[in-house]
Amino acid sequence: MIIRQATADDYVSLIEIWEASVRATHDFLPEANISALKPLILEHYFDAVALRCACINGYPGGFIGVADNNIEMLFVHPEHFGAGIGKALVHYAQTHLAAVKVDVNEQNPMAIGFYEKMGFTRTGRSALDGQGNPFPLIHMSLTGVDI
Repeated sequence: MIIRQATADDYVSLIEIWEASVRATHDFLPEANISALKPLILEHYFDAVALRCACINGYPGGFIGVADNNIEMLFVHPEHFGAGIGKALVHYAQTHLAAVKVDVNEQNPMAIGFYEKMGFTRTGRSALDGQGNPFPLIHMSLTGVDI
């Protein structure tokens, strides 16, 4: 696995990873929300973060985006779940992009457990997501890090 900076040429592959991962892990998210988010991610969110992808045999299998020391996005293609891609991307983000915080959908307990295993602890909760939708977020930070 090679972690490298993502480019606009990767965006089509990354949005496919995003959609496959969301459909596998975000069963609480209605189709209308997925459809609304997809163009925003492609046209705005990818460009708003330090974006890295984990490549397996030359092709992206997952990606992470960091802004202001916060993991804004982490998605792994379901066919690679459990292969260590998420862990490698988070470790990379911590060591190379100074990532110390993350917001996780409360309705995604597997993601919360993953981040807890990675050393993050719960620091708060918001009733709404970043788009103002009623999908609560759990705020987490690395243990021992003042934010």
